Amino acid sequence: QVQLAESGGGLVQAGGSLRLSCAASGSIFRINVMGWYRQAPGKQRELVADITGGGSANYADSVKGRFTISRNSAWNTVYLQMNSLKPEDTAVYYCNGEFILGRGNYNPGRYWGQGTQVTVSS
Repeated sequence: QVQLAESGGGLVQAGGSLRLSCAASGSIFRINVMGWYRQAPGKQRELVADITGGGSANYADSVKGRFTISRNSAWNTVYLQMNSLKPEDTAVYYCNGEFILGRGNYNPGRYWGQGTQVTVSS
């Protein structure tokens, strides 16, 4: 019902930059929030950053000042600009969002993308 298409992962040297994109499609009535989580090997999945429809952004302490989340004007795509990347940023990055589908179903539901690998070499 909701598809999240991620792109932009890859391999980069420490200090470099990458930009992730996530486009939402499907039968969507409203998007409450979209963002990015990451999961490194042997670790739990953690929130990296998210943004609301009103443009309010939230960041993990570990990425503040280095990563910037933004959205397009149509509010169906979010971007994560990652600068000054560190080896500890290496993880699979997952797009996530809270959506209301409408058509009688107004309970918010969470949806996940398939993930994109980000590898930062030292």
